[in-house]
Amino acid sequence: MAVADVTLDALKRKLDEVQRFLHISLSIANAHTVDFYTHDVWSQFMAVTPEDVLTCFGSTNDLKMAPEVKEKATFGFCNESKKLVDVSALVKAAKDRSLPGLGVCLSRTDLLKYLRAAGGERQVEKGETPDDIIVPDEFMNCKKAHEVQAMSEVVSSLAKHCEVKQVIDVGSGKGYLCTYLSMQYLLQVFGIDSSATNTHGAQERNRKLRKFSRAYQRHGRAIEAGCPTVSQPQDSREKEVESRHSEGGERRDIEEKKNERMIQKDGVLEECHLLNKPDEDSCDSVNPDGENPFLSALSLDVVETPSPRVPPSELSMEERERRKRENLERKAQNAKANGSNNGITFSPLTSYITAETELQEIVPELEDAVLVGLHTCGDLAASTLRMFVAKRELNALCSVGCCYHLLSEEFEPTRQECENGIYGFPVSQYLRGQACFCGRNARMSACLALERVTVGGGLPMESLFYRAVLHVILQDHYDAHKSERRVGNVYSKASSFVDYVRRALRKLQLDDSKLSDSIIQGYHDQYKPRMNEMVAFNMLKVTLAPCIEGLILLDRLCYLKEQENVRVSALVQLFDPLRSPRCYAVVGVKTSGKT
Repeated sequence: MAVADVTLDALKRKLDEVQRFLHISLSIANAHTVDFYTHDVWSQFMAVTPEDVLTCFGSTNDLKMAPEVKEKATFGFCNESKKLVDVSALVKAAKDRSLPGLGVCLSRTDLLKYLRAAGGERQVEKGETPDDIIVPDEFMNCKKAHEVQAMSEVVSSLAKHCEVKQVIDVGSGKGYLCTYLSMQYLLQVFGIDSSATNTHGAQERNRKLRKFSRAYQRHGRAIEAGCPTVSQPQDSREKEVESRHSEGGERRDIEEKKNERMIQKDGVLEECHLLNKPDEDSCDSVNPDGENPFLSALSLDVVETPSPRVPPSELSMEERERRKRENLERKAQNAKANGSNNGITFSPLTSYITAETELQEIVPELEDAVLVGLHTCGDLAASTLRMFVAKRELNALCSVGCCYHLLSEEFEPTRQECENGIYGFPVSQYLRGQACFCGRNARMSACLALERVTVGGGLPMESLFYRAVLHVILQDHYDAHKSERRVGNVYSKASSFVDYVRRALRKLQLDDSKLSDSIIQGYHDQYKPRMNEMVAFNMLKVTLAPCIEGLILLDRLCYLKEQENVRVSALVQLFDPLRSPRCYAVVGVKTSGKT
């Protein structure tokens, strides 16, 4: 597929196709797991058995449905009852309306070929690797290294294509991408993050990396066996160890070695960080309650837990002045360091970014630049697109979003009003004209990783089952099933269902003594035979996930194609979805860029 193959009219037809499917099927994704038994969710949406669903996913053969049933169904849902009657039809419809099925995505290889050909660059042959490639293993886990190396090559090609040397990284976090772009491609990078803690961490990490940049450049080698490694001189390694011991016995920065997973809180998928153990598959949660991950088979990309983005209007005058001082100090430090680092320039800055932000006020030395964002959280992804369109100095864009559940939706009936009246979804005029919305539970479902579930096999659902049965107990015995207090995920601490319920009741500040162990266990035994309903239902949610994510990303692509000043726009699969399920980038080049 050529970069310009998908026209705006063709894209609108694809959006209509996805919306028509989700209009019928989205109710499954929006069903709340907590209410699974109290609202009898299975009977509400299903006219098939759990075994029908699980058999469909466990076999390559379609279930044989009666012809008269199929004639009365759309996408597997009965036209009259609106219940699912044909599992295989739903699965096929979902596959056809995912991004791969719609045929709207460009491969990373094809994008690079286009940019290099347009810029007159020699094509890099397969297996050809630069002699001076930097592969920093000490500062990234395998997933992060895969993302940074793949994205940085695209960003570098965009910069060459537009003949610019500056990059603005929005939501830069700990500065992984920024540092790599500056070290490997000698670009001048400004990393902007709303968290002062992240900015400080990026500054410190950048300082350490500078000390070893020459060694990495001389002795770097390509990724082997799917995980980056670096052959570094022994004397350099020894100096590094000595340096770390002299700085308070530092070892590898745990904050930068987090392995991302999902946990379940109140029956809803939530994000958390997990500390890497020597065995990367064995992790402990750093969630305040010390919980285990939820659904290891459903592990999401889910990058870094987003720091709260506090708008400038909510900052005190002292905090604003402090941030200004710190940014000025960092710029001075970077200017001094950059003078002796072979042109390697990365400046981490602290600021809250919106589409209205004046970048020149944050970066006075800003020239024409490429705007990037690696897993920008929630509304920040939409703000990045709007900023790209609005700012003359931004010539190209490469944005990978995440955390769809944190998006604000303009037309969601239960939405909270945004302070500035600008919402994260939809952004395109086309979908805004249709008042399109998904719902928070559906957006949460969009974070699920179908590829990983397919490879990982079965779903460990016991923690969700416990929470749903607890909700029945709360409804039957306490006036607290709509309590504002959160149960959290106490599953990993519980030795049994009875222990789980008692811990949860105490956390809700409810009297657990009114229920005997036998009564609590009775609920478990009553609903245990129906646990397969929950397993099957969640498999259907996972199946719908790529379609919901696709709608969100197609909306962003449509927004770029609606802009007169954007010459090239595309959805590009940058990453391996098994390593990084949030693998799609929205890429754009303005008309003012290189023709």
